[in-house]
Amino acid sequence: MKKITMILLIVLCSFVTLSAQEFSLRPVHTYSIVARDSVTGDLGVAVQSHWFSVGSVVTWAEAGVGAVATQSFVEVSYGPLGLELMRAGKTAQQALQALLAVDPQANVRQVAMVDIHGNVATYTGDKCIQAAGHHVGKQYSAQANLMLKNTVWDAMAKAYETAAGDLINRLLAALQAAQQEGGDIRGKQSAAILVVPGRSQGAPWREKIIDLRVEDHPEPLAELKRLIRVQRAYDHMNKGDEFFAKGDIKSALAEYSTARTFYPDNLEIIFWQAVTMANTGSVEAALPLFREVFAQDKNWLELTSRLPQAGQLPSDPDLLQRILQAAKK
Repeated sequence: MKKITMILLIVLCSFVTLSAQEFSLRPVHTYSIVARDSVTGDLGVAVQSHWFSVGSVVTWAEAGVGAVATQSFVEVSYGPLGLELMRAGKTAQQALQALLAVDPQANVRQVAMVDIHGNVATYTGDKCIQAAGHHVGKQYSAQANLMLKNTVWDAMAKAYETAAGDLINRLLAALQAAQQEGGDIRGKQSAAILVVPGRSQGAPWREKIIDLRVEDHPEPLAELKRLIRVQRAYDHMNKGDEFFAKGDIKSALAEYSTARTFYPDNLEIIFWQAVTMANTGSVEAALPLFREVFAQDKNWLELTSRLPQAGQLPSDPDLLQRILQAAKK
């Protein structure tokens, strides 16, 4: 209880300090969604706006705690303080109400929170620029302000509920539905997505399933979708590396192959798949992959020659020469 009281005192002091100054509001008008996956327990938040680097301001989430979107005339502290209150045992509703109660500018805020238990709290101040509103569903909330039409948040909710796939796919579907419905009346500029596990392992610095931001782009959602595909490729690459380290070569190669389906033109993926194959004696099968990489960028030849010293290829001059000769065929 003392910890929660201290948190509220800190936020109250910050609001008073801001009011004492010539309180400068940042108009991060936007649409966003916060959600908890009822199957996996994962927590996520995604956003798009006509505002530079929207993800650095709006999106907040912590494994085992909750997720927050703070927008409209944004007060950033709703993010970290909302998480702190939920970490201290408050529900999403209790955390949001506590922060609103000490905010002298609450009527211009739009905030949504979801906690680890799937409780959802959303607030749209009456001074948010229209069209503004929110749709609260089962373990999620979609919210928007300064929209072209007042149908955006309902379209987001429908898309989220009907989309297939994991939480990442469903959050992205909600953003795309908002844009198709007309989106921000000013247009679009940046987007972000953040998803964390429902359970923390005590290492928050690496407990992010996905954390991607498009800071400034003419088609931020298209770029965000592309980056998600790239991350999925690298996730499979990382799994392949883990299997390789354990000696499970069959599973490692399967993961590398899956990675390439997500990002077929990435030389990094092709190269390390070839290295893994060469390390396990499948040299003949690896040579075409090496050849494909070397043909597009000769620098990979030099990198390959350095691998034996680093223990990434056997110290076998004949094997190394055989691989390097692939560039000449």
